[in-house]
Amino acid sequence: MALPEILKGRLSVPAVASPMFIVSNPDLVLAQCKAGVVGSFPSLNARGEGEFEKWLIHITEELDRYNQENPDKPAAPYAVNQIVHRSNNRLDQDLELCVKYEVPIVITSLGARVELNEAIHSYGGITLHDIINNTFAKKAIEKGADGLIAVAAGAGGHAGVQSPLALIQDIRQWFDGPLLLSGSIATGDAILAAQAMGADLGYIGSSFIATTEANADERYKQMITDCDAEDIVYSNLFTGVHGNYLKPSIEAAGLDPNDLPESDPSKMNFGSGGDQKSKAWRDIWGCGQGIGAIKEVRPAGEFIEQLGREYKAALARLNALQG
Repeated sequence: MALPEILKGRLSVPAVASPMFIVSNPDLVLAQCKAGVVGSFPSLNARGEGEFEKWLIHITEELDRYNQENPDKPAAPYAVNQIVHRSNNRLDQDLELCVKYEVPIVITSLGARVELNEAIHSYGGITLHDIINNTFAKKAIEKGADGLIAVAAGAGGHAGVQSPLALIQDIRQWFDGPLLLSGSIATGDAILAAQAMGADLGYIGSSFIATTEANADERYKQMITDCDAEDIVYSNLFTGVHGNYLKPSIEAAGLDPNDLPESDPSKMNFGSGGDQKSKAWRDIWGCGQGIGAIKEVRPAGEFIEQLGREYKAALARLNALQG
């Protein structure tokens, strides 16, 4: 299990910050990268005409400047998430911009395409594909993805249902490339646990919602700090794909979180909530089960520093056990 060259020596904590719809923005990405984890955002978060290109220029120039000023401690690279599902009519034009600005890492979701992977490889970039089971994992690698993001039970957003122990175990039986684990990772201890079971890196999303840089409603941030795993509801009602959501946000929208109807998965509609007046992720707020560890809203850099301390302490405890 070897990390790609682009990640070696660049991470203060072995982790990637996941791209979150609406929430992830350039300020958050830059804070994450400068603190030593891969920062990422979905291209679809840049909504206005030409906005995606502006984001790429800003992030690229700011990280270049930072690295020139800090040659002994360069920032981690950044990643852009591309939704490959046919409902994304921006994919081709956004991919062209990724190639133009040589985005270091592209994270693909909801589909895998050979031509996308080839386009990113053309300039030396790498692709990571998120999957919820072993079948999808094999398809992604067959189509040219460099690495996998195993989205296990308890992850925020569109999560899988398999135990991380089982999912990582199955993938590692045939794949020895870069493997990330997503699902309730909110502490340095959890990152080390992910590595112990066979993953290379932790994949962290929900914890970053409760940061000052995140583009999230302040009520959303506060709800993250107030809730724990028992406050998460798994449903496909809001987008057509099963995902984890904060129960209080569902109740605030006038819905019964204990009696939600099923949605038609053939009618995926990201962000619209189908026939509901309330929209995911604007009103119905996605979140993973690991948020019990998040007790305050603070800068992303402070959270990452805490992850580093926890990771080192957890490693020391394990080393002591071995002694």
